[in-house]
Amino acid sequence: MDVLKKYKNKKIAIYGMGKTGISAAKALKKMQICCWDDSLKIRKKIKNSNVIVKKFWLKKNLIDYIVISPGIDVNKCNLKKYLKLNSKKIITDLDLFFELNKNIPIISITGTNGKSTTCKIIEKILKTANYNAITLGNIGNPILDFKKKKKNYICILEVSSYQLEYSKLFRSKHAAILNISTDHLDRHKTFTNYKKIKSKIFFAQNKSDYSYINSENKHTQSIKKTIKSLNIKSKIVMVNKSSCNFLLKKINNKYFKTGGNVENLTFAYKIAKNFKISDKIIVKALNKFKGLPHRQEIIFSSKKMICINDSKATSFDACLQSLKNYNKIYWIVGGAPKHKDIFNLRMVSKKIIKAYIVGKNTSFFVNQIKNHTSYEVSRNLKNTLSSIFNDIKNKVDYGYTILLSPAAASFDQFDNFEERGSQFKTLFFKNLKKTYHV
Repeated sequence: MDVLKKYKNKKIAIYGMGKTGISAAKALKKMQICCWDDSLKIRKKIKNSNVIVKKFWLKKNLIDYIVISPGIDVNKCNLKKYLKLNSKKIITDLDLFFELNKNIPIISITGTNGKSTTCKIIEKILKTANYNAITLGNIGNPILDFKKKKKNYICILEVSSYQLEYSKLFRSKHAAILNISTDHLDRHKTFTNYKKIKSKIFFAQNKSDYSYINSENKHTQSIKKTIKSLNIKSKIVMVNKSSCNFLLKKINNKYFKTGGNVENLTFAYKIAKNFKISDKIIVKALNKFKGLPHRQEIIFSSKKMICINDSKATSFDACLQSLKNYNKIYWIVGGAPKHKDIFNLRMVSKKIIKAYIVGKNTSFFVNQIKNHTSYEVSRNLKNTLSSIFNDIKNKVDYGYTILLSPAAASFDQFDNFEERGSQFKTLFFKNLKKTYHV
């Protein structure tokens, strides 16, 4: 990355020294930077990383810019008074990435569900079309770890509301909001504020850029009005799943049979067409595409049963996509519930044979489920899978679905959704071998 003249003689503070903060420190290592993290453990760790750990907020007007990590909530952190007084100085990793890579086409994807998968579908299509494409952000390495090596690079960014919340400068050639539903209200407080933050992905765009908006999601319709009211000049592309019906007939990939994945595909298709990629190449890429782990991942399929690892479904809206797609479901649900999440099971309750509630906060899930389906409080995955297999082995009919789609975060029992999904897969195959000797 070229050193930006804009920051050359400026004093820069980096607040929050997780992966994003470390990547920002590396990107700005030739500048006058100092770092801080509220965690003593992390401060001790980074003291040996050639960065200056300093209480930058103690001296008035010492700092010109404050790079704030996505995990920092200005309203709750230790430096909240200082940050609010100096809010004009705050920038983000998104802002720095844009300023360091203005000559590279940037595709940015946000939304409540489907971001990672959509990014990877776009990457697969672009690579099949011989572009040098790379996906960065929440799905992979921190965006500031990116270093240009080849010409004609295209960067695909998975962008979260936490990154967008404090960004001021970020702009992408192609920006998409896949969908909007209730999420992260513990941080963003209201759904209206959450939608406003998501819509910031479009704010810096100009007339040569593209804004992709879901025409079938009622909440993204208000975002379209916001764009127009702010007089943003980008080309608005309304995305509708039905526009890709013709494409689905040409694809031979079971992964794109579910509603959520068709939505992801449709956004990827619209973006690919603006790169002038032919349908033939797009179909070739889609036929080779393999879904990401822990996202409606089919780990076993037979006449007797199908097993789905959907550990990434950390809200009810994300979980609903799986519940709609399958029948005779043994549903594993539970974990750390999302703030103000509401379960509307009216349309899918008949698909569910039984729900198994895992995790520590079982009362929340009991209250959400008890009037819609039978349930059992099984506490952990080991107990759950043992109970499910004991039930299924005595049945003579077929077509059952074992579904881990927790509708909750994993942090009450696991470090992350990947660990939860991996344990589920291990326990499933242990029970399969024990019960059916396969």
